[in-house]
Amino acid sequence: MPRGGARAVSGPPPDPNALRRDRPSDRAGWTTLPPDGRPGDPPDWPLTDPSGREWDLWCDLWCRPQAVMWEQMHQDLEVALLVRSLAEAERPDARADVLRLVRQYMESLGLTVQGMLRNRWRIPPVDGAGDLVVPEAEETGEPAPRRPSARDRLKVVPYDREGA
Repeated sequence: MPRGGARAVSGPPPDPNALRRDRPSDRAGWTTLPPDGRPGDPPDWPLTDPSGREWDLWCDLWCRPQAVMWEQMHQDLEVALLVRSLAEAERPDARADVLRLVRQYMESLGLTVQGMLRNRWRIPPVDGAGDLVVPEAEETGEPAPRRPSARDRLKVVPYDREGA
């Protein structure tokens, strides 16, 4: 096992609501995914014939919001490998390495909260009627109020030499 140094996913994932948003890594921005998911039929299965369970998982995954990005990045094979591994991991006698592989696939494909943050993807909230919930700052076009900094909280006290 390597010692020290950075890892591919070391450190906390990016936070779209962080106070400090002027980092060079933030220039790429965040991608908002459609809350209704990807429309249409799933792509053709890229591996050998799928089992019934694999086909169900394949169809379910390609309806998710993340599938829009998978399609853009041509990740059919990666999703199929996740599906095949996930079907194997569901068995009662599943090996630990298969479970670990599924978790890694899910994170890299943005199917976990950590994976969504690392990919800089977000899904806007939807209310019970299926309408997007837009924060008030976005509705009015006004910027969100700025939080006071430590400097803003300091009070300037006049110095009086004679009264001291």
